[in-house]
Amino acid sequence: MPIAQNLIEIKSQIPAHVTLVAVSKTKPVADLMEAYHAGQRIFGENYVQELVEKHDALPKDIQWHFIGHLQSRKVKQLAPFVNLIHGVDSFKLLYEINKQAANNKRIIDCLLQIHIADEETKFGLDEEELNDIVTSEEFNTLKNIRIVGLMGMATFTNNQNQIEKEFNNLKTIFDKLRTQNSELKTLSMGMSGDFPLAISCGSTMVRIGSSIFGSR
Repeated sequence: MPIAQNLIEIKSQIPAHVTLVAVSKTKPVADLMEAYHAGQRIFGENYVQELVEKHDALPKDIQWHFIGHLQSRKVKQLAPFVNLIHGVDSFKLLYEINKQAANNKRIIDCLLQIHIADEETKFGLDEEELNDIVTSEEFNTLKNIRIVGLMGMATFTNNQNQIEKEFNNLKTIFDKLRTQNSELKTLSMGMSGDFPLAISCGSTMVRIGSSIFGSR
């Protein structure tokens, strides 16, 4: 099925208040252009170099989300143009994003990544680390970043009950944090295999790759 048809099918399953990020890592520019011509404007990439190259090659009204694990030393390459950084999992990384955003006279939107999966390989903060960051005096000095929400990845399993429990856990943490910061609007959870469940649990942003572009 062509990419445009896949997009129509996916969008028919996503309510209007949920943002679709088309995950285009490792896909050629031609595939992204096909999605672009079908109306998609938000793309997510996992690798810094690939994102920079695609940004240079593609139309400038695209919003670029970085959704991979970001190393502090590579922030500089993304800072001039990235729209949203999904996986911020340390104060050190936040500090670097703030510094590079200031150098580019920008404010960069970020999502703090919460570790909800029953897997050691996934990155993210626990609830205590999250609270330590957002209540710290140092956090309040960062004027060139804006925390707009949270993101998390569920365990890679067929156990729907476990996935639902993890999504609900993230939604609870999100709701608690919103009582302190009403600007938080984005809860990014759900991918090709579990996005309908994520939406039913309160997700406002889904990251979908293989269901749009085909398997890698």
